[in-house]
This record gives sequence, C-alpha cells and structure tokens, in this order.
Amino acid sequence: MRVGVPKEIKVQEHRVGLTPTAVREYAAAGHEVLVQAGAGAGIGAADEAYVAAGARIVARASEVFEAAQMIVKVKEPQAVEWKMLRPGQILFTYLHLAPDPEQARGLIESGCVAVAYETVTDERGGLPLLAPMSEVAGRLAIEAAAFSLRKPAGGKGLLLGGVPGVQPARVVVIGGGVVGTHAARMAVGLGAEVTIVDRSLPRLRQLDELFSGRVRTRYSSVATIEEEVFAADVVIGAVLIPGASAPKVVTRAMLKKMRPRSVLVDVSIDQGGCFETSHATTHDAPTYEVDDIIHYCVANMPGAVPATSSHALNHATLPFGLALAAHGEHALVKDVHLRRGLNVHRGRVTCAPVGRALGLAWISAEEALGMG
Repeated sequence: MRVGVPKEIKVQEHRVGLTPTAVREYAAAGHEVLVQAGAGAGIGAADEAYVAAGARIVARASEVFEAAQMIVKVKEPQAVEWKMLRPGQILFTYLHLAPDPEQARGLIESGCVAVAYETVTDERGGLPLLAPMSEVAGRLAIEAAAFSLRKPAGGKGLLLGGVPGVQPARVVVIGGGVVGTHAARMAVGLGAEVTIVDRSLPRLRQLDELFSGRVRTRYSSVATIEEEVFAADVVIGAVLIPGASAPKVVTRAMLKKMRPRSVLVDVSIDQGGCFETSHATTHDAPTYEVDDIIHYCVANMPGAVPATSSHALNHATLPFGLALAAHGEHALVKDVHLRRGLNVHRGRVTCAPVGRALGLAWISAEEALGMG
C-alpha cells in the first residue's frame, strides 16, 4: 500500500504521524511511504532520515493526499485537509469527533474510511492508542498546574510541593484512569497533597495499592466533588467516556466557592471538556480566567513535547497501522479491536457515542463493513 504522512498544520502541533523508525518498518513490509517535506522537523527528524528509512519526500500536502491510499496523522484533519480526502481513502489519526460537528460533516462528505486512535481497544478493554498520549498529558498537567500557581503566571504564588514547615498545594484529580494516574504520580513526586476521585471502587482499590497510601482516594459523587474542589489549589479534569463528549463535573456556580487563583487543568478538553467553563486554548495562550479561577485547557498538550510524544505514539500505533496497510479495510473485519476505531465509513457514522453526541444517524461498524 502507498502510505502518506503530511505535515501537521494545527496550531503549535509539532508531532508527526510516522517517525523514521516506523517508516522503516513499513518499508520493510513492502509498503511505499510518502512523507511531506519537513513533517519530522518538530521532533528533529530531517528529511534525509526519512529517505534513509525508505520514504520518498514530496513537497506539498496535496501530493501526499492525492497519491496515498492511507493517510497517517496525529491530530484531527483541519478543514483544508478533510477537503483533500477522497472516497475509500483510509485516514488513521486522532479524531475526537463528539465535540466537533464540522469535522464530522467533512469526513462524512469526503467518503473516507476514518479510523480514530482514541476508540481502538485491546483485549483488556483498554484504549492502547490513547494511553501513551494520556500518560504524557497526565504528567504535563501537573507541570502546567505548578507553573500556573506561580505569581508571575497569575497564580496565588504557591509552590506545589511546599517546603519543610509549609503546607504543600492540594491537588484533586477527577478520574482515576491513565491520565489521572500519571497526574497523581507526578504530583506525589513533587510533594503535593493528592486526592483521586473516581466512580469505580475496584479502580480506587488499585490506586490505593499502587500509591501505597500516599494519595487519598474518594468515591465520586456530587457532594464529594464539591467538597474536594472547594478545598483544592489545583483540580485536574481527567474524565473520559470513550468516543463521547466529556461530562461536566465542575459547574460555573462551583467556581465562586473555590479558593481564589486556584487552577483548573482540563485534560478532557479534546472531548469537549469536563468543566462547564472550559474552552480550548493553545500553547501560545494556554490560560484564561473565569471568576478568579485560572483555566488551562490546551487541546493538544502532548504537542509541547513532540519528540517524546511522537515516539510513544508510534510504538502503540505501528502494529495497527501495518495491519491496515497490509489488508486495507479487511483489517477492520479481521480485528475487532481495530474495528472499534472505525468512526466514519464511506459517508456514514459508525461510532455510536459520536452519533449520539452529534445527533447523527449511525450504523454499526460490522454493518458498514458488510459483516451482517
């Protein structure tokens, strides 16, 4: 198959869909890889490294989209990109369609076969292609919070971990999944006082054992969230419903009872955000204030560390991408976990949470693929 890798064009996005190491694997498997010039510059991978790995460099994104049978990206296609997609062309990338009706319409109209990293599953019920970026984002969330607490950044002038004799910051993590676990790990490592709130008792037991009592765990309820948020210096929003819009767990009314100049970090912003007052920001202007509460809502947090992120992502996506390159749409028929990633198929939505979130008709991936 001919596989194309365009340069990412979303604001402040420096990751790349395929690293030279991954390209070499595709080439070794007999596939032709086209890479747009400069696509790997953000991770320090020169065009020459791609050529040495077996790729062919082309100057423009239009050449990649026109020639490739499968497009491999990182972030969701922008308007100029989805207009270049064609019927039957496979798109393999993050999509996050639930809060993005415009992109959903663009993909439907293109007739492409859009497979979303974030809804591919594994045999344990996990999300293996979302996990590496969740790990990165969870750790970055604490770095962002620590910086935002500083006085020059507009914060209350609080050191996250405190010092001997001075109380550390109180960090509340809402959601005990991959993001929440890695956020808690970073916060504990810096000496903060950490509480994790989650609705799964089995998960809370796992977290209690994982952290050996160094974090508090609390069952999630409206009352618990209010109590913890009102006492917190930092709140990390790490709530996920795969493929669907994130629920709003912190309301506008709650902000007025929070400690002034506290920090909200919404890692769920790609799925619409889990704070009522959240809206997407960029690395150029990452924060804003509502009711004297600082909001950090960067929609592509792992893009701040593109080298780490790109390699971590490629390690996870490579076997799935190679399967798609080898078998095309039949790879979706063969592998139920990869099939869960199918969000749009030749003009029809094939992911129920996306259809429900956007009010669009949808069919099952199995029906779209003619599996009966």
